[in-house]
Amino acid sequence: MPSPLHGLTVLDFSPLLPGPFATRLLADLGARVIRIEAPGRPDLIRHTPPFQHGVSAAHAYLNRNKESLALDLKAPGAREAVLALVRRADVLVEQFRPGVMARLGLAYAELAELNPRLIYCSITGYGQDGPLRERAGHDINYLALSGLAAGSGRREAGPPALGVQLADVAGGSLHAVIGILAALQQRARDGLGQEIDISMSDCAFHLNALAASAALAGADIAAEQGLLNGGSHYDYYRCRDGRWLAVGSLEPAFLAELCEGIGQPQLLARFAHDPAAAKQALAARLGEESGDYWRGVFAQRDACVELVLSLPEALDSELARARGWVVAVPSAAGELQQPAQPIRFSRAQAVYKQAGGALGADSAAILREAGLSPASIASLLGEAGSA
Repeated sequence: MPSPLHGLTVLDFSPLLPGPFATRLLADLGARVIRIEAPGRPDLIRHTPPFQHGVSAAHAYLNRNKESLALDLKAPGAREAVLALVRRADVLVEQFRPGVMARLGLAYAELAELNPRLIYCSITGYGQDGPLRERAGHDINYLALSGLAAGSGRREAGPPALGVQLADVAGGSLHAVIGILAALQQRARDGLGQEIDISMSDCAFHLNALAASAALAGADIAAEQGLLNGGSHYDYYRCRDGRWLAVGSLEPAFLAELCEGIGQPQLLARFAHDPAAAKQALAARLGEESGDYWRGVFAQRDACVELVLSLPEALDSELARARGWVVAVPSAAGELQQPAQPIRFSRAQAVYKQAGGALGADSAAILREAGLSPASIASLLGEAGSA
């Protein structure tokens, strides 16, 4: 079957996580992604453990299906090489601070004159304008300033340190892909590209939709005040063996199943008039048995109760196997197990051509295709010219 984005060419100037995750998703869906990376300042993700066959597992995953061009953007002739690529490109993704691409002579306005169909997506912490445009930040900072962190965790313990980069990926990466696909649809109608400004703090706020709309209506959405952040029985509960249960029994039918499952059907009425006391009773009852015991009980009940799995347990689960969470991806040193692309289509499919590999592995071929002369290629690549 064909890939949905086959025929699309993306130039990727982004390091670390948000941009590479977005362009990896585009590459999985069939786009040709050319990653431009400075040979003297390689992406730090390349040095992130653990390593498989000498390659960072994170790098191999984030740069799956991509071609690698090693190019110092400040070197003589580098801008001309990029312009040659831009002439043929559909999308450009960059993740520098505002103004960096302009200083390199690669701002959207300049490139749009060369290729009016170009879609130019910039991913930053705080946007291309505004009071924090120049400020450094990471995922935890964007969650803090968007109000999302304050509504999570416990009042006494404070916000939780998440094990996933929520603002980077759900905020930056996925909103970037949405913006790019929307711009491609508009270009299909009028033939013109455009610039996309993705702020991870903006997008983190956007993810906080239910709490933000409630706050705008005057509600108190601080930690342990709302329906979803500990203020109700929708929560995690410790079992006798130290395992945790995730209880999401919000609707009356699910709550009734929960109360029946723990052997305390009378607790249902108590939730209606004294929910805090009922939650304490629920916690006490769940703490009397092991996690596996409760998993067995609720496996047969429609109560929205699940055992919290470790990542290895999740990867080895029946759900993961049935839904194909993991795929085998070829690499230069052997096959690698990686997270699959999760979007399913009825008449298209994802591609898994290769894991991310050596810096500059495709440099010479990319530059030859762009029309550069052998002398220019040799000058730009230097010692990497044989790649």
